[in-house]
Amino acid sequence: MTDVFGLSHQEPSRNSRHEQVVFCADDRSGLYAIIAIYSTALGPGLGGTRFYPYPDEQAALADVLNLARAMAYKNALAGLDHGGAKAVIIGDPATDKTEALLRAYGRFVQSLGGRYYTACDVGTYSEDMDIVGRECAYVTGRTLAHGGAGDSSILTAYGVFQGMRAAAAHRYGDPSLRGKRVGVEGVGKVGHRLVEHLLEDGAEVVICDVNDQAVERVRHRHPEVDSLPDAAALATADIDVYAPCALGGALTDDTVATLRATIVCGGANNQLAHPGVEKQLADRGILYAPDYVVNSGGVIQVADEIAGFNMERAKARAAQIFATTQKIFAIADDEGVPPAVAADRLAERRMSEVGRLRAIWLGR
Repeated sequence: MTDVFGLSHQEPSRNSRHEQVVFCADDRSGLYAIIAIYSTALGPGLGGTRFYPYPDEQAALADVLNLARAMAYKNALAGLDHGGAKAVIIGDPATDKTEALLRAYGRFVQSLGGRYYTACDVGTYSEDMDIVGRECAYVTGRTLAHGGAGDSSILTAYGVFQGMRAAAAHRYGDPSLRGKRVGVEGVGKVGHRLVEHLLEDGAEVVICDVNDQAVERVRHRHPEVDSLPDAAALATADIDVYAPCALGGALTDDTVATLRATIVCGGANNQLAHPGVEKQLADRGILYAPDYVVNSGGVIQVADEIAGFNMERAKARAAQIFATTQKIFAIADDEGVPPAVAADRLAERRMSEVGRLRAIWLGR
């Protein structure tokens, strides 16, 4: 069973437990969802809604708990006044998604009274958030027509590119990817936009995706892009940078052992298959740009929507991912730890230092 409360830890740290986990069910619409709020130390939780055909409730719970925790750290390092949260809807979005289901979900989000702001994720789109927003005030990532920020993959890909530039500067002494061979695993909403940035910067690109049509769309537009049959082939290919942009868990023991790239920087969430993989990467001399740092452009984009969206302002903030990633590499070098550990420490420091200000009573 998943340890929701962290009670298996003899001395759990302040960051080991989720504040709230809500199970949502509406039989008539077919809604079965879980909302997990990891921390509200920096403000209301912010994180997307994943619509996915999990094999069972336990798998869905494990995923949402991991994703919510990652969002807390991501929002902290992005400099946002938001805590970490996430939601999952159990089902196949191609067949189970309906107006009634999305509106029922919106009412559950609304019932949390602003502790959680939702947005898009795998299986959900801006148009879906428009529907959720008909029942709920705590929604971001809506379409431009409804006053929203639109597709958050725009700044997600931009932020990943900035993180990759920082990694290149740290490893090669030059932030340009010109002449470097970059392998992009997954060319969906984020991956295909990342390919565009890389080609504009002069990189050579090789891609793979479980969806053959996604690969063909990229290669039709950019015939110079190479493709490989699967992720295993990409990971063992002669590449300089490996960019996981599909689902999480891409960096397994076997993958790290055979990886030929010297930099890992991609848009997927929870890339490390288990704790300890970050040390394996460091031991092999592979520079890992922590995923929740470099892929935070999307949450920066949707967070900006809450105050009235401005793309120039949001993009300028996403550009700071370059400096944040550089800072994490510097801390890692100074403290002799992997970048993932350095990133965690920096995020936890902000959650602690800024979060404690809530103790100052404002008289309301």
